[in-house]
Amino acid sequence: MNSPDNHWLTRPGTIRWLWIIGYTMLAVTVALQWLVPVKGHFGIDGWFGFGALFGFFSCVLMVFGAKLLAVFLKRPDNYYDV
Repeated sequence: MNSPDNHWLTRPGTIRWLWIIGYTMLAVTVALQWLVPVKGHFGIDGWFGFGALFGFFSCVLMVFGAKLLAVFLKRPDNYYDV
């Protein structure tokens, strides 16, 4: 039961439940904006769901930025070999 192939985080059922919990938490967080009014400082940040969209697109931008940076910083596999 406790073999490395049967860790609780690698089971398909656990992965499915973690995705469901994550999506539910995201939906509840965004839906709470109907109950708690958000006063934006710049106008656009007061829009419904702005924080979720801003966070998502910021994450996407960071991933693409890291991929672009890796092109310039990448070294061959035998770079540290003597």
